Amino acid sequence: ALRDSGFALVVVTNQSGIARGLYSEEDYHRVAARLDSILAEQGVGPDRTEYCPHHPDVGGPCRCRKPGTGMHEEASRELGLDPERSFFVGDKPSDVEAGVRMGGRGVLVLTGYGQDSREKVPPGTWIAKDLAEAAGMILEATQADAASDG
Repeated sequence: ALRDSGFALVVVTNQSGIARGLYSEEDYHRVAARLDSILAEQGVGPDRTEYCPHHPDVGGPCRCRKPGTGMHEEASRELGLDPERSFFVGDKPSDVEAGVRMGGRGVLVLTGYGQDSREKVPPGTWIAKDLAEAAGMILEATQADAASDG
């Protein structure tokens, strides 16, 4: 539904296991390619994927690791997206914090780690039970915005 409404779909993921030696970058790319394939079969393959292979305890801090904005900035630049008109969806506070810092709207899903993160998200973050509900909320909001602009 989001794709049909003109949204770009972007995956932004911290992969600290690479820095910590738990798996290789090649391993990550194999898993990411499989995930992209599964999502593409469902018509929701990502338009772009950004990953951070760093961990602050191994090599120090970086700009890309969420809640840093580096990966989001790169995806926005490459795809010509306006962060202030974007939605940042995830199951951890770090998933939504960068987007909120960039002027976008955060949506915490209660699947995965989300249930335990509810009280730790920035004020104004929307809460959805899962990705389907998050998509519905985003579509409703953009339709309401379009109606008020029109």
